[in-house]
Amino acid sequence: EADKVEEAKRLLQLGGTKLKLPVDVVCAAELKPGIATKTVEGDIPDDLSGFDIGPKTVEAYKKVIAGAKTVAWNGPMGVFETKPFDVGTYAIAHALVDATAKGAITVIGGGDSAAAIEQAGLTDKVSHVSTGGGASLEFMEGKAFKAVDVLDEA
Repeated sequence: EADKVEEAKRLLQLGGTKLKLPVDVVCAAELKPGIATKTVEGDIPDDLSGFDIGPKTVEAYKKVIAGAKTVAWNGPMGVFETKPFDVGTYAIAHALVDATAKGAITVIGGGDSAAAIEQAGLTDKVSHVSTGGGASLEFMEGKAFKAVDVLDEA
């Protein structure tokens, strides 16, 4: 999205080496159940679209999650509603369950992430699930909920 380039650059500078971007992507010619896929590292060819994170990215993210004490997950890794593009999302969901079992605090924020964790049958195996994606992130940033502010003013 062209209008997000500057924000992405700012976040890359802010996050430095702690910001982990995908190193490979599962691609296909179209979003269709059971379609043939190709895992691509680097630029995605013009005749393909990326629909999920690839296996190298899954392993890299799982390592980061395994070493974390707190994980906030907002947004699925791919188009999890369509097989075979559900693999990355469900792998990360299971990594969050493993981290929770080892004592990490895991917070799932956002309708799509909440739907993915529910569809995987793992809702009760993470610390907290919220459907308020953007609002949840703002709350974690220390910003107040607008609805609460209005009530406080009443």
